[in-house]
Amino acid sequence: MNKNQKLWVKAKKFIPTGNNFLSKNPSRFKSKHWPIYFSKSKGCDVWDLNNKKYIDFSFMGVGTNILGYSNYNIDKEVMKTIKKGNLTTLNCPEEVQLAEELVKIHNWADAVKFARTGAEANAIAVRLSRAYNKKNKVIVCGYHGWHDWYLSAKFSKTNYMDTHLFPKLKVEGVPSMLKGNTYSVKYNDFDTIKKIIKKDKDISSIIMEVERDNKPKSNYLKSIRNICNKNNISLIFDECTSGFRETYGGLHLKYKIYPDMVMFGKAIGNGYALTAVVGKKKFMNKSKNTFISSTFWSERIGYVAALATLKEMKKTQSWKKIRLKGQYIKKSLSKIAQKHKLKIKFSGLDSLIKFEILGLGNFDYVKFINDQMLKKNFLATQNIYVSVAHTKKKIDNYLKYIDIVFEKIAKKNK
Repeated sequence: MNKNQKLWVKAKKFIPTGNNFLSKNPSRFKSKHWPIYFSKSKGCDVWDLNNKKYIDFSFMGVGTNILGYSNYNIDKEVMKTIKKGNLTTLNCPEEVQLAEELVKIHNWADAVKFARTGAEANAIAVRLSRAYNKKNKVIVCGYHGWHDWYLSAKFSKTNYMDTHLFPKLKVEGVPSMLKGNTYSVKYNDFDTIKKIIKKDKDISSIIMEVERDNKPKSNYLKSIRNICNKNNISLIFDECTSGFRETYGGLHLKYKIYPDMVMFGKAIGNGYALTAVVGKKKFMNKSKNTFISSTFWSERIGYVAALATLKEMKKTQSWKKIRLKGQYIKKSLSKIAQKHKLKIKFSGLDSLIKFEILGLGNFDYVKFINDQMLKKNFLATQNIYVSVAHTKKKIDNYLKYIDIVFEKIAKKNK
């Protein structure tokens, strides 16, 4: 048993489920050889506790590191800040600077509230919406965290939470009295949204991801914006995942559909904890009338990291680079699949690649990819979160080995 596995055995003894973030639980990656723990990282390289280096062609910190792990310019600013002090009785000036910058990027908005996690940011937006329009219920479309208001949608007879979350996820501890407070709908299903709003006049907000696995149908986002306007419903975009990947700012800027509030997280701090709710003043000012506060929301490092991240993104135009890299990967994977007579299906943004190999019956090709690519020192799944650190050389190296894996999959499928 190596160092990674030994520590995992200990972890399960002291930490329920073994770790604190479901997406990083080794059971999610299926391979018994998944390295589990890291000792250091740089670019898109990760070293495990045995000092073995892997190239990360999977989640890149679950979408947090567009600019690569341990980015020099960002870490330099953070280290300077640590030497000056991180959290005191007084406020840090960087939160004002960051709020101003985010409003400048999103000129439809007026104000910002900050938090540290995506679930917190979502909860803030929902609270502000309820305070503004004095209504209670929510329609959700996408993944929005772990809080009760969201998970209560699982109690509905017809819900689509399994498509938003991990299938068969348990939600014990969420009060059953919340049943009926949150509706979940499929992406691009505007008819169901219309029916819910017609039937239930207590809808406070529609909270949704602008785009995840599928692109919006013609007029879908515009129709949602219009129905919200007509019915005094807040439109909230959750861009914790999609933000700064397709544009410098929210993905909604590409579609020119502007919400009342939007949440950013993950990539905005390039691995440092910081999330933001950006919105119109009439909604954001309701924070004066309800209690929204947390000690570590005033912690300085996240703001400094986010400011440095935005500066680096703007300078390098990172969103363009990762989109082009993703397009190249998808085109190459399509050719490889075609070569081996495999049917491959893509979903998600160009920089948030998700692929599925169809027609393989019960064969667990994801586990097979995990195992085979680990032998070549790649962290690889059916997802690729593209970063600027994924160089052409590393991408081509990945494609060379995935070609061999696809060939083996094709032979097993005969």
